[in-house]
Amino acid sequence: MSNLLLNSATLENKQPIYKVESNCLISKNADVTVAYRLELPEIFTLSAGNYESLHSAFSKGVRILPNHTVVHKQDWFVEDKYTPEFGEDDTMLSHAYNLHFYERPFLNHHCYLYLTKTSSARDSWNSMSTMLSRSNIVPKDMMKDEVLNEFFTAVGQFVRVLSDAGITLTQLTDDEICGTDTKTGILEKYLSLDLRDKSPAVDIDFTNGLKVGPRACSCFSLGRLDDLPSALQTEGKYGPLSKDNSPFYVGFAAPLALLLPVNHIYNQYVFVDDHKKAIKKFEKKRDNMNSLSGTSRENAINKEFYDRYLNEAISDEKLIVRAHANVLAWTENPHEEKALREAVGSAINSLNCAARQNTVDIGALYWAGIPGNAGDFPGEESFYTFEDAATCLWNVETNYRDSSSPFGIKLSDRISGKPVHVDLSDEPMKQGIIKNRNKFVLGPSGSGKSFFTNGMVRQYHEQGAHVLLVDTGNSYKGLCELKGGVYFTYEEAKPISFNPFYVEGRPDVEKRKSLHTLILTLWKLADEKVTQSESVSISNAIAQYYQLLEKEPSLKASFNTFYEFLSGPYRAHLDTEKVREKDFDIHNFLYVLAPYYRGGEYDYLLNSEKQLNLTKESFIVFELDNIKDHPILFPVVTLIIMDTFLQKMRQLDGVRKMILIEEAWKALATANMAEYIKYLFKTVRKFFGEAIVVTQEIEDIIGNPIVKDTIINNSHCKIMLDMNDFLSRFDDIQRMMSLSDKEKDLVLSINRNNRPGAKYNEVFITLGGRVSKVYGVEVSKEEYVTYTTEQTEKMQLFKKVNDGMDISSAIQAYADELRAA
Repeated sequence: MSNLLLNSATLENKQPIYKVESNCLISKNADVTVAYRLELPEIFTLSAGNYESLHSAFSKGVRILPNHTVVHKQDWFVEDKYTPEFGEDDTMLSHAYNLHFYERPFLNHHCYLYLTKTSSARDSWNSMSTMLSRSNIVPKDMMKDEVLNEFFTAVGQFVRVLSDAGITLTQLTDDEICGTDTKTGILEKYLSLDLRDKSPAVDIDFTNGLKVGPRACSCFSLGRLDDLPSALQTEGKYGPLSKDNSPFYVGFAAPLALLLPVNHIYNQYVFVDDHKKAIKKFEKKRDNMNSLSGTSRENAINKEFYDRYLNEAISDEKLIVRAHANVLAWTENPHEEKALREAVGSAINSLNCAARQNTVDIGALYWAGIPGNAGDFPGEESFYTFEDAATCLWNVETNYRDSSSPFGIKLSDRISGKPVHVDLSDEPMKQGIIKNRNKFVLGPSGSGKSFFTNGMVRQYHEQGAHVLLVDTGNSYKGLCELKGGVYFTYEEAKPISFNPFYVEGRPDVEKRKSLHTLILTLWKLADEKVTQSESVSISNAIAQYYQLLEKEPSLKASFNTFYEFLSGPYRAHLDTEKVREKDFDIHNFLYVLAPYYRGGEYDYLLNSEKQLNLTKESFIVFELDNIKDHPILFPVVTLIIMDTFLQKMRQLDGVRKMILIEEAWKALATANMAEYIKYLFKTVRKFFGEAIVVTQEIEDIIGNPIVKDTIINNSHCKIMLDMNDFLSRFDDIQRMMSLSDKEKDLVLSINRNNRPGAKYNEVFITLGGRVSKVYGVEVSKEEYVTYTTEQTEKMQLFKKVNDGMDISSAIQAYADELRAA
């Protein structure tokens, strides 16, 4: 830091901090300051009740502090750019996503709190009393130990009160305050208005306003009662996201914080003076007004004001304090200075406050904002009020935070669209927010469900998860192709085909049980009774069949060879054992199963020549749209699905597993499948797995009595998209989904204020009813091409594939065409 242009004084001589010791700042006036970094609640996540609770905690904290204490809360909002980490192992879509968001501008927020114990009462200290203006600095004696001990004890209580309210406070260390050889500290960062770890030394010029290096500064303050509205609130309605039936709240000071899109610092001060002395001061003024009331009606009115103020202070036991707030904004572009002042002034006016620009006294306000120098604040810039009114001016919100978990998905914040790392599974489980990883996704057609679920599935798979999808509508065809997954669908020219009899090694109990269920499903009608002897006969047949396969390795497992085993060796075995026809009718059994044998109508279904071990395939899609109403194929396919995921659950220890069922009613039509879903949702968490149901009609779940309570009650993560199509029924949806009023307002705010020109949808996510947010779902062109469900766009993509391109090249080529269009 070089010259301070005030009579050629140097910053070294004028800077107010004497030393930093034991994580405390000690000023040359012998003021002692403890500094903290704060983590505030995330914006757009709080209800009116939450704001009241936070405000109550702030007020309570202020009341704890001893006389002659200054609370200085300093919120930095600095323009920044998103810089993702590109890795050599990034997939094509992951790389495209990072490029899409590369250098996305956003407003970075850092919040600091400075608690200063002044060495004397300085309520009359003015802008000419600061060290910046005095020629001689005489340090005062340090305070007595008992005074400091009282202060530090109160600081500890203050921290506890805020922590209990959900605010994280971290005390700054000596190095974080002063800096090191490689990293600048908060003192130097403030003096250069640069939060970078390597902030350069700059000149500070007070000759014409304030200029810090290349940054021209403007300051607007709330330092007079006349500047404020008649009443202060803890929160206010946020118009762009509010409607009459669903109000949406932000903190009262939010327009001066994250919602003010310029580089700025929002300083908030509360001065705790001697309360008894203040009472006497106002009583004296009241008496003066009373004695002069006969000469002026204005004096009589003022006397009544003093009476009401004093009565409230005494009867309600409120603490008299002084308060001040200011916005220090800056720009490096001279052409933007006018727009900067207009933006700040407009933000202040939106609070029904008078926008008063500081010109002559901007230097004093900037100087008082130095960490640890709040005791130098000019008293004429503050006003008397109660502690609860003063803390209404505090900013209580911050940006969306990234999850600390290495696992998760990327979504976007609502203000700038900056990517946010969100863990919906592991971290919430560890924190006890949820007790299972299951998810229920609801959104009408066109709301963006497929883009959200495609993105979630892709990112889970890229982080090692095994994914099994039950789809209707080819929503995942592009992604499955790109991932080299297995795609099962039915077409006349290429009917759906499996080989459930193929296993590596000997089948376990679960596999034999699933084959048993499959064979019974092929043989018996849904309402047809199965006798004990029939069940035992089938179990024996399966066991003996696999014994035969072990003896004859050249024999390939399939339904064909199983049928031949039944009609040959097993029939002979039954004759030898003299099994009666009424116990097990082998003739009827073979006759009913014949259509699935070679030459039968459905001989393709269970005799796939691909020897796929689906347990080891990490990406599998069952597309059921063409067979959802087929009385033969659909029940068989659902059993294959059950078997496949059960095998993954039992055999893939330590591997994350996901089963996602799109448009639930089609997959839950049979009693077998519904019972399976019921079992799955209750037990999958024990096997490091999660079950997800996606639907666009809530009645699809409600209408199935077996599944309704199971899915809703055992999905601790609920995800909803744009619900405008369901507004007339939303009260019913709210009850069924167990949404609070705050969550209802969040859901109904979806897509109300999307950024102009940006193409994306928003999604509401609640975890256990305890953590609820709305995120943006924005993707790159490559992801859009991969995820799209528009038929014409899918045709364009797969035409390139059919013309000889590999799927990755086709996606990139089509994405380039869309960007150029």
